[in-house]
Amino acid sequence: MKLVWAATAGAIGCNLGSLVAYEIGCYGGRPLVERYGRWILMGRRELDWADRFFVRWGDMAVFIARLLPVIRTFIALPAGIARMPRGKFHIYTFLGSWPWCFGLAYFGMKLGENWRSLGKYFHQFDAIIGVLLVAGAGWFLWSHWQNRLRVDEN
Repeated sequence: MKLVWAATAGAIGCNLGSLVAYEIGCYGGRPLVERYGRWILMGRRELDWADRFFVRWGDMAVFIARLLPVIRTFIALPAGIARMPRGKFHIYTFLGSWPWCFGLAYFGMKLGENWRSLGKYFHQFDAIIGVLLVAGAGWFLWSHWQNRLRVDEN
């Protein structure tokens, strides 16, 4: 498989996957997130942050966010809430996702070619990575749970 086609397929997949969050944001909007957002640890604070982000950066926020780790995953919901035009959303999502997908496909290809020799080095860090992931998830859940309790008290 050619890298260009792998990146293109990945960017199309990113568009299709992001469409679900975009539509939830577009049709449910802020009231839906305010009502049910606590189940995904998202509240008014996060919505206010997203609103400020879109006011400041506009439609280019989707393109820029697609180039950034972590943020790229969450930008579709606020884009839907902001009622960004679907055409622009898909174009910016595709253009921002394509380089990311190309890089992942390239590194995957290079790692795959050398997996037997590199695999032993990666497994040395399995326990450390596991502990960091569990600690990070625990901190995220605890801090959002604490903030949720403080908001409920007010």
